[in-house]
Amino acid sequence: MTITIGVHASNPSLYHLYHLTRHGFAQQELEPLGESVAFHPYSNGVRTGELLSRGVIDFGGTGSTPPVTAQAAGHDLVYTAVSAPRPEHGALLVPEDSPLRTAADLKGRTVHLAIGSWQTHLIAKALDDAGLSYADDITAERSTGNSEQLLRTGAVAAWVAQGPQLAAARRTGGLRTLIRTGDVITDRSVFFTRRDLAEQRPEIIDALTRALRRADDWAAAHPRDAARIASADLGGTVEDWESALSALPWRIEEVGDAFLAEQQEAADIFHRTGFIERPVTVAHAVAHAPAKAV
Repeated sequence: MTITIGVHASNPSLYHLYHLTRHGFAQQELEPLGESVAFHPYSNGVRTGELLSRGVIDFGGTGSTPPVTAQAAGHDLVYTAVSAPRPEHGALLVPEDSPLRTAADLKGRTVHLAIGSWQTHLIAKALDDAGLSYADDITAERSTGNSEQLLRTGAVAAWVAQGPQLAAARRTGGLRTLIRTGDVITDRSVFFTRRDLAEQRPEIIDALTRALRRADDWAAAHPRDAARIASADLGGTVEDWESALSALPWRIEEVGDAFLAEQQEAADIFHRTGFIERPVTVAHAVAHAPAKAV
């Protein structure tokens, strides 16, 4: 059997696991189980649930929002692991001279963000905490390659930046942080799979989690090399990538009650604001223990 791992640039752990195939982290963990490994690169992490359900991939990872929307779409997924919190992974930026001081000040404004990603969770939760609605009180527009320019010229009021784009914007100056991610959500990387694989072959999931930890250990110990890989592949300067990657925890943790509670809160906000059409019970995305023989 070949285990296919989905890879996209927005999940740093999977991205570096893929680009470190020369070290064979995934292969070394799966071969003792009699399995081979393949990688399936794709660009939009929001599609991860769909790709799992179609059997295109067997294992994937995103930020916090895509698994909730995947559940809402009827995909039977199971959470397998999460990263440690990433409080400095991203931020909502405004011009330095903007009158906006709190999330409540976003009412009636246009915000650029990666809609459907963890950034939706960030903005929806910040607005909800301020008594506002993601659906009704702001105009959410999808980020583009010129979002930073639009922000600086006043065409949009705020922009959620992450990774090297955030590092570059801060290096240039003239912008300030209106909302720090870690003050609103934990912003973890989230890893998940199909229920059949999680419940019938848990040893494979354990092996993949070990492989992710090995890739994370490498990236934590070699931030400059990891930055060179990302810069050459995705653009941006090595320095900005190193700054962004050095801010990540590079630690994989078990799925716990606190994480599930935060995901449930997000799901409830998304449903209340119409971002998802039906309610989601996040606890359903947990593997059932195998039945004991009698």
